[in-house]
Amino acid sequence: MTGERLAIEVSRLTKRYGDATVVRDLTFTVAPGVVTGFLGPNGAGKTTTMRMMTGLVSPSSGTATIGGLPYARLAEPARTVGAMFDANAFHPGHTARDHLRVYAAMSGCPDGRVTELLDLLGFTGAADRRTRGFSTGMRQRLNLATALLGDPRVLLLDEPGNGLDPAGMSWLRDLLRRLADEGRTVLISSHVLSEVQQLVDDLVVIRRGELVAAGPLSRLAGPPTVLVTSPDAAALAAALPAGAVEPAGPGQLRVRGLDAPAVADLAAAHRLRVHELVTAHADLERLFLDLTSDPVAAP
Repeated sequence: MTGERLAIEVSRLTKRYGDATVVRDLTFTVAPGVVTGFLGPNGAGKTTTMRMMTGLVSPSSGTATIGGLPYARLAEPARTVGAMFDANAFHPGHTARDHLRVYAAMSGCPDGRVTELLDLLGFTGAADRRTRGFSTGMRQRLNLATALLGDPRVLLLDEPGNGLDPAGMSWLRDLLRRLADEGRTVLISSHVLSEVQQLVDDLVVIRRGELVAAGPLSRLAGPPTVLVTSPDAAALAAALPAGAVEPAGPGQLRVRGLDAPAVADLAAAHRLRVHELVTAHADLERLFLDLTSDPVAAP
């Protein structure tokens, strides 16, 4: 499977438990070569959907395929898909090395891959410690190492940053970006929206098991705005294109549709002073709340 670019295709996926429908008619694509964020409030159906992708949960209807095949029909599923769901799926008496060796044997991976991952995940000094003493962050790293054992082309990671400190989050961002740049398909769910905004290229957002938005973050969030501080704000506003500017405070303007260099060039052409130019990207938290909040009933 090395080098293959495998998309995840979800088509009209539905899961019912008795009278409760937890996932309803979901359709979206997760592309290779990018990091896709899978977002939704608690109970929205994210984990259930990811488990249906790996055959851990059977759909009531619809399909989820990886490279055109359902998980059960993949020739080497452990070497094709790496999944990370439960951060506590460790025998408390096993060491990190023991744990990885067990899973390596199950998936047909050589012991050398275990050593490689212990180094990659920063476990060199803790490889022979019992997992019962691991912090949440260490458990997350070991869980991620387990998902990476087969050098998979597809990664499904449920809350991979849970318990990581800021340095760990920076390390995780770098790792996932590198894996995506290698052409792998990376789908992550997370509630830490500030981290998601720094990492993801695409978004899939669901609410109550239904799709509410999917596509590139840049398109869903809209273009960035430029915040301008100027003692000549009124004159600058008059010089800018109609409809592109609005007041943002005393001596400040918010400009849409132009980037910072264009605003600076226009100000210079009109001999107007500019004290500060800041490019402000759309806030993912605001976008998330707009997409997932229940509409307020009219009085």
